[in-house]
Amino acid sequence: MKTHLSLLASCCLLLLAACQVGRTDVLNGYVEAEPIRLAASASGRLQTLSVKRGDNVSTGQPLFTLDSDKEQAAVAEATARLAQAKAQSADLDTGKRPSEIATVQAGLESAQASLQAAEAELARQQKLVAQRYLPVANLDTYRAQRDTAAAKVREFQAQLNTAQLAGRDQARLAAQANVQSATAALAQAQWQLDQKAITAPQNGLVDDTFYRAGEWVAAGSPVVSVLPPENRKIRFFVPEPRLGMLQLGQGVSVSCDGCDDPMPMTISYISPQAEYTPPVIYSKDSREKLVVMVEALPGAADAARLKVGQPVDVRVEENPPPAPPFAKEGS
Repeated sequence: MKTHLSLLASCCLLLLAACQVGRTDVLNGYVEAEPIRLAASASGRLQTLSVKRGDNVSTGQPLFTLDSDKEQAAVAEATARLAQAKAQSADLDTGKRPSEIATVQAGLESAQASLQAAEAELARQQKLVAQRYLPVANLDTYRAQRDTAAAKVREFQAQLNTAQLAGRDQARLAAQANVQSATAALAQAQWQLDQKAITAPQNGLVDDTFYRAGEWVAAGSPVVSVLPPENRKIRFFVPEPRLGMLQLGQGVSVSCDGCDDPMPMTISYISPQAEYTPPVIYSKDSREKLVVMVEALPGAADAARLKVGQPVDVRVEENPPPAPPFAKEGS
C-alpha cells in the first residue's frame, strides 16, 4: 500500500514539474479604445452632418460643416482689399498714365512756343531801341515776358520728368507692405472659413456623433468621434505578486471568442500604482487582492479585428518570444 502511494506521489510530482515547464498564466482583459474627437475652432450652427455612427471613413472625407456666411463675407472683403493694394503698388511702380503724360507734354510744347514768341518780340524791340525809335525803358517789359515764358517751360519740363518716373522709394515700400498685410489678412480669413468644414484626419470608424443638423455648436465642442484601427489596445490586470515578470516592450498572446488564432501584442504601459480588482473581472479568489493595470498594443493587422469592450484572454509566458513592433508609440 505504501509503495502504491509513493508511486502515485512521484507521478503527481512529475506531472506538476511538467506543468511548471513553460507554464503560461491566463489573465482576463478587455479591448479599450481611444477615439479622436473632432471639433471646429469656431462656434456656429451645424449645417451638414455627412456621416453617422458606424460608418467607415477615409482620410480627407467630409464629416460636418458649420454655417459660414460670416467667414465667406470676410474672405470676399479680404480678397477685394488685396486687389486694391496690388493695384496701388503697381500704379506707383509704373508712374503716371499715358494720357496724363500727354497732357503735360502738350503744356510743355505750348510753353516752348510762348517762349519763342517772347524771345522774337524782345529781339524786335531791341532793334527799335537801337534805332532810337523806342526808349530803352520799354525793353524791361519784354525781358520780363521772355523770362516768364522760360520759367513756364522749365516748370512743364520738370512735370514731364516727374510723370515719367515711378513712385518714390518710401511710397513704393509702403505700398508693398500694404500688399503683404492684405495677403496675410486674406490667409487668416480663408483659414477661419476652412475651420467651418471638418474632414477625417485618417481612416477609421465613426464611433459616435454628438449633434444633429441645425443645432448650435460651441467652439471646441466635439461633433464627431472617429476611431482609427491603431487606436485600439488591450487592458488587463496582473496580480501584484506577478508584476516582476512583466516589462515594457514584452510580448503577450491574446485570444478572444471568434478569433481564429491568438494575436501577438506588445506591453506598452504598466501602471505605477496597484489597485483593488475592478468589478469587471472580479472573482472569489482575487476580488480582495491587489492588481496592476497593464496595457498592450496589437499589431496593425490585428487591431481592426478587435471590438471595443470585447473580453479577451491574455497569456504571459515565463520566457516570452520576441514581441512584434508597436502599432503606435505610447498608449
